[in-house]
Amino acid sequence: LQAMMFSSTVLFLLSVSLGGAFAEPLVDIGTAGNYVMLTKAGISTVPYSAITGDIGVSPIASGAMTGFSFTLHISGVYSTSTQVTGRAFAADYVAPTPAQLTSGVSNMQVAYQDAAARLSPDPARRNVNGGVLGGAYGGALNQFTPGVYKFDNPVSISADIYFRGSGECRGEGDLDVFIFQIFGTLALTANTRVHLQNGALAKNIIWQVSGAVGLAADSHMEGIILGKTAVDMITLSSINGRIFAQTAVTLGKATVTEPADVVFPCCD
Repeated sequence: LQAMMFSSTVLFLLSVSLGGAFAEPLVDIGTAGNYVMLTKAGISTVPYSAITGDIGVSPIASGAMTGFSFTLHISGVYSTSTQVTGRAFAADYVAPTPAQLTSGVSNMQVAYQDAAARLSPDPARRNVNGGVLGGAYGGALNQFTPGVYKFDNPVSISADIYFRGSGECRGEGDLDVFIFQIFGTLALTANTRVHLQNGALAKNIIWQVSGAVGLAADSHMEGIILGKTAVDMITLSSINGRIFAQTAVTLGKATVTEPADVVFPCCD
């Protein structure tokens, strides 16, 4: 058994050090990218959360966004809240909001299907350490490199993990894509952080999760969550990225920040 575990670790380390054989295409989120958080069944917050970017719910109505103390704009197109640096949209607001939300929800579902269908040809990127990540599996000395990682089981990030890009020049890290296909739940444990290194960008990290997603207290996530069900952010957890949930999102004094649109310099 020890020999098998050692062999598995060596294979993983070799795989991530070499990276993928070719670049994985970006996952197109379409008009869903107009929102930092978009859900079909609601968003609730325990004040005070801090959200940077627009949020939306559809097909459910505005009553499914709770804890925000919204003020409806005179146009009826959107609402504002002291917890949102941006605007809030719902399916029962005035046109063109309903059509725009319908487009965004459709695009987030297409993106989920796209990410789920990507091939993971490298055996070392499948069911890495049985889904328990951190340390020898994604830690500071064994960072994740671009590619598709597939898990047929729940994933628990029990210690800090790192995503390492291919560089900070145009055409390097800005094109690196990391896709985690998780056919189960995803849990980021308390006080655990996801880090970006050497040009890796949050906007190019995709967490495609068929089960519930939970970010525990004081944890920090990077990337775009494409969730088939619910996303729960516990007290003081944070994410630099986007949350697209096909059910609901619950925030407990959480911080959600839209990823920066980074432009790398030419290094020729």
